[in-house]
Amino acid sequence: MLTLSLTSCASDGGGSGESGANNAAGKCVEGPIKIGLIPKLGTDPYMVTVQKAVEAAAAKDGSTVIYTSPSDATGAAQIPFVNQLISQGVDVIAISGSDLNSASAALAKAKQAGIKVISWDSDVAPDSRAFFLNQADTSKIGDQMLASLSDMIGGEGEFAILSSTQTAVNQNAWIASIKDKLANDAKYSKMKLVTVAYGEEKADVNAQKAKELVQAYPNLKGIIVPAGIGLPAAAEALSQSGDLGRVKISGLGPVTLVKQYIDTGNVQDVWWNVQNLGTLTFATAEQYARCKIEPKEGTSYEVDGLGKFTVGENGTVLLGEPTIVTPENVKDFPF
Repeated sequence: MLTLSLTSCASDGGGSGESGANNAAGKCVEGPIKIGLIPKLGTDPYMVTVQKAVEAAAAKDGSTVIYTSPSDATGAAQIPFVNQLISQGVDVIAISGSDLNSASAALAKAKQAGIKVISWDSDVAPDSRAFFLNQADTSKIGDQMLASLSDMIGGEGEFAILSSTQTAVNQNAWIASIKDKLANDAKYSKMKLVTVAYGEEKADVNAQKAKELVQAYPNLKGIIVPAGIGLPAAAEALSQSGDLGRVKISGLGPVTLVKQYIDTGNVQDVWWNVQNLGTLTFATAEQYARCKIEPKEGTSYEVDGLGKFTVGENGTVLLGEPTIVTPENVKDFPF
């Protein structure tokens, strides 16, 4: 297995192609594949964990992984890397979209060149890719974070959300699910969402925003942080300020980075096996590149070590169910 890394930027290039996930079927690859992996942010520990799992899966048959490293979590920052991967002649581009539409023209150009496109973690526009490999059902992730916080604060009181960016596709979907539950589920009738803040995928910004939320809302009882960089930053910031405990935190992020706070009972995490998302991403890319599967609803395929997966609506494939991580089960999560 050969792993390459792209960190420099190329010209945006632009270009457009026919829309639709299957407009350019591309070639059917025999043997090892070359996959370009585009994260939202190259240094995010979550993204790096997926990278390592993709590389481990690729090593089994000598496939090549090119991991790109956008320095900003924006859709615009991903465009040059799509164009670089086109020029390098990859078989598949697997992208975690920083927003739905910014990379659409570049991805259309890739498909026009015969490159197959899938998304993972965070979707792009459905007509820009074939499959979307989602770590868990969108509504269930939002529901679990809200249920977790509700349990910690006794089902009543003010809380805030500290998300990543205003354009983050998956976070926005989870927040929408939380708002829907607040409006329609009597279980949460005594909980009040006071604001949504954004940490910009930067630890220092998340830490500062967490402190500002506590200061701006003196009756705040909890914060939901649906972002892997933001959760440990917010927990550490409030621990240092002495506010953690009075203010509980639920969210989503690597368990190992918040284990010490989970053990105190002041933080809970909604999580899954991140390595498995990388394994699923490579297996789907490989089978799609070899023309063994298509993004047709109801299609089933096997992934070594993980079992059987079935394609759902709009090419979505679910990794599994999210779990609320508490002091009782934290030992079961290695990342």
